[in-house]
Amino acid sequence: MANRDGHRRFGNIRKRESGRYQIRYPGPDGRMHSGPTTYATRTEADRALTLIEAQMISGEWTDPDRGKVLLGDYARTWIKERPGLRPKTVELYTWLLDRHIVPSLGGVAVGKLTTQMIRSWRAKLIDNGVSVSTAAKAYRLLRAVLMTAVEEDKLLSRNPCRIKGADNEQTPERPILTVAQVFELADKMADRRFRALILLTTFASLRWGEVIALRRSDIDLKARTVRVREQLIELDGGDMVLAPPKSRAGKRTVSIPSAIVPALTEHLAEFVDQADDAFVFLGKRSGYLRGGNFRREAKWAEALKEMGVKELHFHDLRHTGNTLAAQSGASLADLKARMGHDSDRAALIYQHATRDADQRIADALSARVEADRKAASGKKESSAEG
Repeated sequence: MANRDGHRRFGNIRKRESGRYQIRYPGPDGRMHSGPTTYATRTEADRALTLIEAQMISGEWTDPDRGKVLLGDYARTWIKERPGLRPKTVELYTWLLDRHIVPSLGGVAVGKLTTQMIRSWRAKLIDNGVSVSTAAKAYRLLRAVLMTAVEEDKLLSRNPCRIKGADNEQTPERPILTVAQVFELADKMADRRFRALILLTTFASLRWGEVIALRRSDIDLKARTVRVREQLIELDGGDMVLAPPKSRAGKRTVSIPSAIVPALTEHLAEFVDQADDAFVFLGKRSGYLRGGNFRREAKWAEALKEMGVKELHFHDLRHTGNTLAAQSGASLADLKARMGHDSDRAALIYQHATRDADQRIADALSARVEADRKAASGKKESSAEG
């Protein structure tokens, strides 16, 4: 705003040789800053200074010079400065950045990013055949990076990632096996060492990385429990790395249905060394069990084809177990504790209070298994008599 003598209280305006007007103003850092552009009239320049002054008063002003850092450089630094990220997460973020973000937006200054740019970038990904799920992952990464730029580094006044629904993966409903199908799949594994793997993964609701990281000491057949305390991660380069579970609530003890104890007893006796730290599930050559090796040695695809089941992923076994557990009548809190979900801090509290409820879940699952198996046996006997 100008004073009576024609001088402004905040900043100043000067006319350049080109005839356009340039603004300069003092920043909160004590330095003088020049406007990022020039203006055709003094009135436009005056409005720009008024807006900047208002942003400083409200705390929304950002240093235009700092915002000149390129998104690609800023995002790579953002990933490096998060030492708590798991190796697999770092690989995913780096891949998303290099494959889907940098090609279109990497050369844009962070301070120049707009919602329209983000919207166009996402639309181009979808048009080029990138799945909605992958586009959502890339969008969430970009939003997290720019949130840091807004809240911590003050490179932007607000996050331009404001597209409704862009963070939703909209994944299709995964297939769910019946109890009978779970046992049929286990029996169809080409290598019997994988029979217990199928049953335990399903009826204890375990993730792949959790089940292949189990040691002999993690399984207590008398108490009918399995303890989850770490996971094995296969990196893109082929290295296998032991890491904490996927979430804080991932460290948990899960009750095992009594119906699968005989299969576990047999497996431990036949395929697992006696040492407490011996891995429960290994490949034929006693190495870490890798996804590709498992599918090949177990002849996973062939088994599914024989059963007439299409597009079943190993992770769908956990989905099946979660569904069966939910059908037992367990509460949401009990289910979250059993599955190792960590939506909030309360997950760490209620998991310690759900041992009895968790045992009831396992008992209900066991009863369900026995009922289905008896029904199947009865059908076979009736068919034979006929």
